[in-house]
Amino acid sequence: MTKPVFFVTPGYGERLRQALHYSQAVRIGDRVETSGQGGWDDELRIPPSLEDEIAQAFRNVERTLETAGASWSDVVHVNSYHVGGFPPQVNETMAMLYRRYMPDHAPIWTQLAVAALGLPDMRIEIRVTAIIA
Repeated sequence: MTKPVFFVTPGYGERLRQALHYSQAVRIGDRVETSGQGGWDDELRIPPSLEDEIAQAFRNVERTLETAGASWSDVVHVNSYHVGGFPPQVNETMAMLYRRYMPDHAPIWTQLAVAALGLPDMRIEIRVTAIIA
């Protein structure tokens, strides 16, 4: 059996590891699982625009995958969690970013509306599974 290896994203991941004692990703063999990635910057600030927050969450997923030796091209499953439901700009932005980050494949996707996320201003959190080919 392959031993799990945990990864902490430089910047915000180090801050969250210190404060809340969790890692941003785990790799087991060729499989990488991430914890939920919000649309925060390294100081855990959330942009005022929902579209900017979603775009930042995608960039944070990318950063976290890279720490574990993976990329968006390896992503096979996405879970997204949304505060405030699904106004049109949510799916429009998500679909645009899927096409940008994964132009050669479409992952499976589970999208959930939730009452709250880990930081008071968060409106999105994205968690992915990647299989490194």
